[in-house]
Amino acid sequence: QVQVVESGGGLVQPGGSLRLSCAASGIIFSSYTADWYRQAPGKQREWVARISSAGSTNYADSVKGRFTISRDNMKNTVHLQMNSLKPEDTALYSCFIFGNGNTYWGQGTQVTVSS
Repeated sequence: QVQVVESGGGLVQPGGSLRLSCAASGIIFSSYTADWYRQAPGKQREWVARISSAGSTNYADSVKGRFTISRDNMKNTVHLQMNSLKPEDTALYSCFIFGNGNTYWGQGTQVTVSS
């Protein structure tokens, strides 16, 4: 059974940092692409970042230069390092893994940026 579990969210002050993790099990993780999405209350879900199976990365303009996505295929994990956080980064952050004709979502981890 495939499981995708996010962790690392929490409450942080503006300007602070958090590191999110997304752990996948039950798949050959190295052959999958992984995205991070976020959804703030009352807003549509927004794509944040992507890392391909080959390790290439892409970012939404709103987070470029502040967030870094990375992967550890030995640990079947994707990370999202978030620096210089702003109140508008407050959202539920979810991991989306896809490839080989399959797609998997995690349940999400809440990030709240507030003083």
